[in-house]
Amino acid sequence: MNQILKKLRRYEIMIRKVVNNQLQGDYQSIFKGAGLEFDDLRPYQYGDDVRTIEWKVSAKGHGTFVKTFREDKDQSVYFLLDISGSQDIGELGHKKIDSSKELAGVLTLAAIFEGSQVGLISYSDQKEKIILPGKGPKQGVKIIQGIFHHENKSLKTNLKEMFNFALNLIKKRSIIIVVSDFIDEGYERPFKALADKHDLVAIQVTDPRESALPSLGIIPVYDKELGRTTWVNTAFGSFSKKISDTFTYERDHLKTICKKNQINYLGVSTKDDIVLPLIELFKKRNRSMKRG
Repeated sequence: MNQILKKLRRYEIMIRKVVNNQLQGDYQSIFKGAGLEFDDLRPYQYGDDVRTIEWKVSAKGHGTFVKTFREDKDQSVYFLLDISGSQDIGELGHKKIDSSKELAGVLTLAAIFEGSQVGLISYSDQKEKIILPGKGPKQGVKIIQGIFHHENKSLKTNLKEMFNFALNLIKKRSIIIVVSDFIDEGYERPFKALADKHDLVAIQVTDPRESALPSLGIIPVYDKELGRTTWVNTAFGSFSKKISDTFTYERDHLKTICKKNQINYLGVSTKDDIVLPLIELFKKRNRSMKRG
């Protein structure tokens, strides 16, 4: 556990230094701006988020008004971590699940450092580990232990149920960071509902072999989620193309949903160091908050 914490702290300090240098001290803004309470009304200005328009007041005919908010000091950050069997792909020590856990761990330390309340929901096709939000170093260690020491009850995936569970559990507006490969279907409606209610960040973890399976002839492919082996002929060009096309479609589909619903999207490959992508996430959120 000490080795894990040292590695995560090293990453977190590295990210903080780089982002602070580039954003003039606005590093903490990744965990700001979501926990907001209603404050007042003011006339609509060009560029305001249409979701903040107060329609009942505006309908009275005296102009268009938007709601203003003040920061909620007890804002919560939740990590929704997909730990299903499809995450167990990649080289030993560099699988998708390894990258997912490191991403959630580093961001946990960053959120704790900024004084946020931090919680965890780990999910497969059922709830695996729930840690309700709390502050301070002890909470950080508790969550990181929950991330790295948990043993799965199931290896199946159900993102729809994970998002529905989060919708029912998290009542107060929070920052929700989803870490998943997003290999599933039918999750769109509750995913969008989370974005309407909360400040949502989607981190999609991928592995190169998902989009470019090498030509190895007839090989056994073991499906961890279903617990069975299927023999496939990787030498067929049509098979490789189908794999590649499916990967591209699923990733583009997720990106489109995120763009339409103001969800911060970040793609991370197992072949990449997690530091640079996370710096990009901090920059992206910093820019969007300045616009807001």
